[in-house]
Amino acid sequence: MTSDGRIAADLLPDPSDRLTAAFRAAAARMQGLDLVNPALAVEAVGFAPWDGHWLGVMLTPWFMNLTLLPRNPRTWQPLATGAKRRYSFPAGEYEFVGANDAAVGAYQVCSLFSPVHEFADQQTARLVASLAREALFDPANAAVAAMPTATLSTAADAAPAPGPLAKLERSLDAPLSKRNFLRGRFPGADRDHRG
Repeated sequence: MTSDGRIAADLLPDPSDRLTAAFRAAAARMQGLDLVNPALAVEAVGFAPWDGHWLGVMLTPWFMNLTLLPRNPRTWQPLATGAKRRYSFPAGEYEFVGANDAAVGAYQVCSLFSPVHEFADQQTARLVASLAREALFDPANAAVAAMPTATLSTAADAAPAPGPLAKLERSLDAPLSKRNFLRGRFPGADRDHRG
């Protein structure tokens, strides 16, 4: 509905049926391939309006993708196939890739799982798909910036203890000759420095 109570006639309907039909046709051609999980079926999960688009998860026997399609054609910005765009969600920024299908039209995807062999059944995969979409809108899932570190010690305490070479260099009043070094004769080391 528009702000004056009229239904916006130019909004596109839920794409779940179009997506399901297109990917079921693809699934029929892909049966028996190693990347296919035979325990899974094609399913459009949780498609709902978001920011003028349709957002949901497309589950197939070979992938699980966040999927974005136009809802309001006036605000949709298509991407060339393979081109990338980042979208901001409360949980952070996610990169989507442009795609196009004759039956579906232009859409964009963000891969969650590919392939999907870790799922034993459709119910588990569907639950993960639903939770993944839900997680996008939870700010608690946003990446946390690295925490600053602080030291409670003084600058002198924070400096690393000098190693044996640094101690030796400080004790030298004059450069050490190769001959004295090889003989173990170090100035300032309480030794008799006579050859």
